[in-house]
Amino acid sequence: MAKVPFTFRRRWLRPQDFVWLLLVSALALVSTHPTPHEIALLFALGLFQVVEPKVSWFVTGPGSITSILIKIALCYLLIGWTGGISSTYYVTLLFPVVSAATTLNLIGTSLITALAILAYLSFLLLLDWSRYELTAEAVGELGIRIIFLPVVAFLTHQLAEANRVEARKYQLAAEQLEEANRNLQEAEAAVRRTERLAALGQLTAGLAHELRNPLGTMRASAEMLQKSVETDNAIANELAGFIASEVDRTNSLITRFLEFARPMQLRIEKTDITQLLDASIRELERHNPPFPIKVHRNYAPEVPPVPMDRELMERVFYNLLLNAAQASPTNAVITAKSRLIDNFAEVSILDRGAGIHKEHLESIFNPFFTTKSNGVGLGLAIVSKIVGEHGGSIRVESEPGEGSVFRVFLPLEYTELHGSYASHSRGQISTS
Repeated sequence: MAKVPFTFRRRWLRPQDFVWLLLVSALALVSTHPTPHEIALLFALGLFQVVEPKVSWFVTGPGSITSILIKIALCYLLIGWTGGISSTYYVTLLFPVVSAATTLNLIGTSLITALAILAYLSFLLLLDWSRYELTAEAVGELGIRIIFLPVVAFLTHQLAEANRVEARKYQLAAEQLEEANRNLQEAEAAVRRTERLAALGQLTAGLAHELRNPLGTMRASAEMLQKSVETDNAIANELAGFIASEVDRTNSLITRFLEFARPMQLRIEKTDITQLLDASIRELERHNPPFPIKVHRNYAPEVPPVPMDRELMERVFYNLLLNAAQASPTNAVITAKSRLIDNFAEVSILDRGAGIHKEHLESIFNPFFTTKSNGVGLGLAIVSKIVGEHGGSIRVESEPGEGSVFRVFLPLEYTELHGSYASHSRGQISTS
């Protein structure tokens, strides 16, 4: 349990604080012959009532009980100093009793009430019975004073419990509303992303056909140019090579556009996530970044084989691992983790790199959004699409300067729906 520091929660006076101070001042004024000790105890009790709500430790279980016991002690001293069993200050015992009723359960309230009654009755032991006689009238008065405490305690506890129940209902409603708002925002973001993807698909399909024909002509012309020029003409050969390589790069980019825009045909089969992650890690090591990267494996053995397109999901994990490696410093450690959550298998890729700024988090899965100088902004967009086609979702958590965590959720079961796959509980986890 977390330790609650002994700090002040509020530093200003509340209206009820003035009421407490006014109450103890009035009691001191109406007292027949107030003594310095009586006034000091009255103001100590009032001051404690004012200070108690401002100290955070008194909100905890031990702190609440301690504050109630302090009030009982102050009331006991005040009653004892002003006549004991016959003191008119017996009503101050309502302070700890009401405090117990509003903060503790019924058993705790009963115990505190019983302690207050015993503390008050203990003054009978201090009487000189050779000088006093317990008459029927005195017994009746004493009985009224005693019965008054548990009645007030019970009624106050019932009222406080009703307020707590209503507060829990309002809190639950607020949490449900917050969850609904979050789901609505995520749904709106998904709709906006879908609309952008649809527009991109139409644009890409048209441009790809129009661009590939001239690109093919340019590629063939560059090859013919390389064959026709003299071998010792370094400049011409270099320029022809530049033309061919740039044409290839442009053609590859168009291919990636088409892959992103066209519907995917998934080849679903039960696949072991551990083996798939290991294959992606080996692929990363074969195409190692220009500095060493270590990958720490943290796999959960209870994760069963998951229905997926093995080739596409290996591409997803490889891209996430590569992004983590590119964002990490030299000799950094990347963590590949798997675990089982309800009806989903979760795969997390963690790095301790530069992180992602908050204003970019919503856009990183959008096509053409990139923070890399040589990137085109399709890597994470394709990753998100592949995961979505499997009926899963992807989330990212990141803090600038502390690293990022990409979480991929894949359903353990799927149902075929219009050529794609969706989990029967897909709504439980939303795409970031």
